[in-house]
Amino acid sequence: MIDFLASVWSQLPDPLRNQLESYGVGFWKVLPQVILSVVFLIFVWLVIRLLRWLLPQALRRARMRRSLVEVVMMLITVGLWLFGVLIAVTIAFPTITPGRALTALGVGGVAIGFAFKDVFENFLAGILLLVREPFAIEDYIECEDIEGQVEEITIRDTHIRQTDGQLVVAPNAMFFKNPVTIRTARDVRRTTVICGIAYGENVDEARAIIEDAVRNVDMVRDDVRDVEVFAQEFADSSINFEVTWWTGSRPIDIRTSRDKVVAAVKGALDDAGIEIPFPYRTMTFPEALVVEHKGDESVAAKAAS
Repeated sequence: MIDFLASVWSQLPDPLRNQLESYGVGFWKVLPQVILSVVFLIFVWLVIRLLRWLLPQALRRARMRRSLVEVVMMLITVGLWLFGVLIAVTIAFPTITPGRALTALGVGGVAIGFAFKDVFENFLAGILLLVREPFAIEDYIECEDIEGQVEEITIRDTHIRQTDGQLVVAPNAMFFKNPVTIRTARDVRRTTVICGIAYGENVDEARAIIEDAVRNVDMVRDDVRDVEVFAQEFADSSINFEVTWWTGSRPIDIRTSRDKVVAAVKGALDDAGIEIPFPYRTMTFPEALVVEHKGDESVAAKAAS
């Protein structure tokens, strides 16, 4: 086998053989430096493994959010690998200075940035959301017709579980660039219903009855702010009251308290004999009507002119 390789080598053209010999000499010259750069990369890998084991524990003890811990660890890992690769390249090839390597990385970074603009936009928005913490996991939020509970905040997107059970995965840039309503920013939230009484009823008496009925509902937080009942308008068939109270901020709290308040107000007004009217119309005629009875039938006809 060796003789065969030697014969093939001898038959190669002199320029090609000289070029291959120069490659071989150059490889043996840089081999110690390549080995040293590989050893340095192994050292960087060990340092990263050690940091990934120690640093998350310290950050969690500092009460940092899990998603933010993952972001910090990812940035540290990427930064250390870039630093390690840059140093390893300069060790293996001394002619490549750190300045030249950084220049090449900068040009490549610009090209990659244009190609993945949306990805980087969502990535930066995710970091800002995790750092600023405008909303947290388990908060109920609304943004761009998406409403539900926050289940997870990642680097690229946010997971919203809607009240009907569907999961919406939305890009972080949407929450960073658009207004976000955080419905559970406080433990309590105000809610309102409209209640009407007939025109023949006493407004002050009805207001007092409605206030007492709402205060007696167990889900009404009158310790936060008192129940408010205002006569709002003269409607077509009723005088409408705006009934306002405070309750829990979750959607289920709002729906449950409304259900109990409506039932309590209806029962209290019925017990007091106060009419809650439904829409009706009063019809007037310019002339009197004559009613004729024919057996079991009643026929109403306009009097002949």
